[in-house]
Amino acid sequence: MVTRNPTAVLIHGAWAGPWVWDLVAPYLAEAGIDTRCPDLPGSGDWEPDETVALPDLVAHVLGDLGDIEGQMVVIGHSGGGVVATGVAEHLCRVGDSRLAGFGVVAGMMLPAGMDFGQLCDVAGLTAPVGISAFTEPTADGRGTVVDPAAAAAVFFHGAPPALSVPAAHRLVPQLESARLIAPDWTPDGAGVLPRLYVEATRDRSVPLAAQRAMQRLSPGARVVTLESDHAPQLSQAAELSEILAAFVLDVRDRAEPPRPRVPSGADRR
Repeated sequence: MVTRNPTAVLIHGAWAGPWVWDLVAPYLAEAGIDTRCPDLPGSGDWEPDETVALPDLVAHVLGDLGDIEGQMVVIGHSGGGVVATGVAEHLCRVGDSRLAGFGVVAGMMLPAGMDFGQLCDVAGLTAPVGISAFTEPTADGRGTVVDPAAAAAVFFHGAPPALSVPAAHRLVPQLESARLIAPDWTPDGAGVLPRLYVEATRDRSVPLAAQRAMQRLSPGARVVTLESDHAPQLSQAAELSEILAAFVLDVRDRAEPPRPRVPSGADRR
């Protein structure tokens, strides 16, 4: 019997950081679930000639998972959903039996090769959609920033001011090459995994029409509805944590136990 705790790998979205999961992690710990919250490159600052694309984001997350021994579930919020999908696809391709499932919270469960702008066209939404109407370019023209007042009104409007205002001021510049990304996943890769989609009905950044379009175009997810804004990690931390914990523990119990990991260079005979 596998007795190690499962791990929820929690991936933040654009302009944000691991801190968006700070209120969720203690709830998951009480449920016997460890957490790992990578800090993605392309958020905050970057070198003048640096370009961060989806493969770089996926590789960065994978580099943070090597010491996890039990089952894992990868969960992305907002644009982090594309990264979570890419991580799940890679782990499936290499046959990593630690991966038990993946999920998306109020965000991007996009079909392979489709970015959010294309999805909005399919959903009949007129640009600019959501927060895109309130972004400004960085000084180098390679990234964007979000005005704190707009962030509080579009991302965090369901949370009390004591949470929404500080969160809005914690957002950082976002490199556009790390934001305008489309997933690469396959039916026999990440498509075979148990999948969770937490839809947020009051989301002003990824409107419900876009979320429902993604569900239609990428069927097969277990959908749970929250009457929430774009960041239920702040506005409904307990409710979201209960949903995530139930999914993690369910897929952990259904998954194949992880195979023993052989250290690099060890005798494999």
